Amino acid sequence: METAFFDGVVEKVFQGASMLLKLERFFDLVISRVGKVISLLLLLLIFNVFFDVVMRYFFHNSSVGMQELEWHLFSMVILYGVGVALKDDGHVRVDFLYEKYSVKTKAMVNICGTLLFLLPLALLVTFGSVEFVLDSYSMSEISEDPGGLTHRWIIKSMIPVAMMFLIFSAAGYVIKNINLYRGAK
Repeated sequence: METAFFDGVVEKVFQGASMLLKLERFFDLVISRVGKVISLLLLLLIFNVFFDVVMRYFFHNSSVGMQELEWHLFSMVILYGVGVALKDDGHVRVDFLYEKYSVKTKAMVNICGTLLFLLPLALLVTFGSVEFVLDSYSMSEISEDPGGLTHRWIIKSMIPVAMMFLIFSAAGYVIKNINLYRGAK
């Protein structure tokens, strides 16, 4: 399965460019593949909500486990979607100021903002949530609701993993902006 995930990545990345451009391509490819997985999770979420609505309103039957699965899928889409949005410059910023800057100034703002704000916050959440996950695992935490999902630690573990993915995306974003600053693109 891992070989299918990275199929063709090496060939696509290392095609006669500078090392920073090669790294940028590698980061972009990996993040794009994660984005495709996230889009599949979004599709599953849509089907799950559709099933839940049909069961509730047409058959007067509802599943707590299916409702909790909605929350879990939604949280994974949001947590991992942040890293994908960063790659695609889909994040929020003050555009009316940013648009007037030169390419080099924009690149410096992006690099400084990522290093000074995004990375410290992502590292804080990563390290702060590990104990949260370990506590959930050690006590075999389950849903409080009857019929809810078990193994709550699995969804909680998505928090530090998604933050590590965000750090990975931030590294790619910094490299992309270094390339922009250097005029390599």
